[in-house]
Amino acid sequence: MIKVENAKDRSVVENVIQKKQEHVFRWWDRLSESSRNKLLDQLNSIDFALLKELQKRCTGAEKKEEIRRILESAEIIPIPQTADQRKAAEAAERVGDEWIRNGKVAAFLVAGGQGTRLGFDGPKGLFPIGPVTGKTLFQMHAEKILAASQQYGVTIPWYIMTSETNDAETKRFFRQNRFFGLGEQNVFFLQQRMVPALDENGKLILDRKDHIFCNPNGHGGSLLTLLESGAIDDMHRRGVEVIFYFQVDNVLVKILDPVFIGYHVQAGAEMSSKTVQKRNPEEKLGVFGRIGGKLKVIEYSDLSEKDMKARNPDGSLKYGAGNLAIHLINPSFVESEVQGVLKLPYHVAHKKIPYLDETGNLVSPEKPNGYKFEMFVFDALSDTTRSVIMEVVRTEEFSPVKNKRGVDSPETARRDLTRFFGRWLESAGLSVPRSEREDVVGRIEISPLFARNQEEFLKKRPPDSRFTGSLYLGPEEKLDA
Repeated sequence: MIKVENAKDRSVVENVIQKKQEHVFRWWDRLSESSRNKLLDQLNSIDFALLKELQKRCTGAEKKEEIRRILESAEIIPIPQTADQRKAAEAAERVGDEWIRNGKVAAFLVAGGQGTRLGFDGPKGLFPIGPVTGKTLFQMHAEKILAASQQYGVTIPWYIMTSETNDAETKRFFRQNRFFGLGEQNVFFLQQRMVPALDENGKLILDRKDHIFCNPNGHGGSLLTLLESGAIDDMHRRGVEVIFYFQVDNVLVKILDPVFIGYHVQAGAEMSSKTVQKRNPEEKLGVFGRIGGKLKVIEYSDLSEKDMKARNPDGSLKYGAGNLAIHLINPSFVESEVQGVLKLPYHVAHKKIPYLDETGNLVSPEKPNGYKFEMFVFDALSDTTRSVIMEVVRTEEFSPVKNKRGVDSPETARRDLTRFFGRWLESAGLSVPRSEREDVVGRIEISPLFARNQEEFLKKRPPDSRFTGSLYLGPEEKLDA
């Protein structure tokens, strides 16, 4: 029998026992008073009604949603090729420039993850990625926002979503670096909710004697977090009407892209997205499409083999518009999506989850042993009445850091950054040695505080400059390498 002193705690214990999760008290007699209070506080925060619904999804009571209706391609604004397309992009850029300059756009970074898959102990945003300097992902994003603020002569607020696992360390890092010149009052941290995982018997999982394993509720939870944290209220006070949403691991993300913003505004869109064409049918990117007339992102694992490999008459993939996790979202749309309860569904993933064995030792399983639940922000696209999907060049805007080695790794991200800046040097007539695979022989890194784009770089480059194998350009430097 679990003995507690006050009525509130008794209610928590009784609720847990009623829900047949009393195993979480296995180590109760060995816990200190502070550990007992910690466990009770966590149990009190758990939504057991939600947990019951989630349990149905992982035990087979509810089958995984299938794509039963005919999948249709989504409308895409293509990369400009014709004179008319270039003219349209230029008009959109002028609109986007005006909105940024008038303080109507904010940056929103989803950064709740750890660098575990990279073999890095800490928030993923602290991972060093600069090809020359080793600057962190956080710093590279911060410099892009600061450079845009300086260019447009406006304060651009930055909202950063953390999680229980990395909130304190992320805030400490920003304080230590004086918020990278953005001003503490303009960097808003918001912590997303956590949701418990379940083992294969539908039971909560202890990863410490006084703690239940939980994971962040997914990037879809960002909409609820924006509202609950007061970030949306802060945006309204600042006059923000569009949120630029991006994730921490994309080193090439073009933050506050005025062309993208312009198209979104011109269309009167509520939520918009960027896309690239998939490299091949098997690439692990969700794709944009319509089912029953509603805009969706269909995960690569949910596509039938027929749809995955379907081709257009010109040979391109019929469903090849890959999702980059770069969106524009109106604050008013966030409010309509939440309305007390977030509309987005939870998705289930069978994962390896650390747990305490019978002796109280932490075990790292070799195969999946439980279920995690998370929401995806792109599910909100189905609720839009107007949305823009704009295609971009992969080598200019997409190189994520997800894996320790191989595809989408730190090695490929640094390679892609160096290639990206190498093209700037070559556009200026500089000789840049390349390997047989077209990789730059050497390292190049250019801070956005030196030049935000190729055009600005060309204006600043001294005519007699040359590249000798390693080059970094910062805010106060001139090109003389």
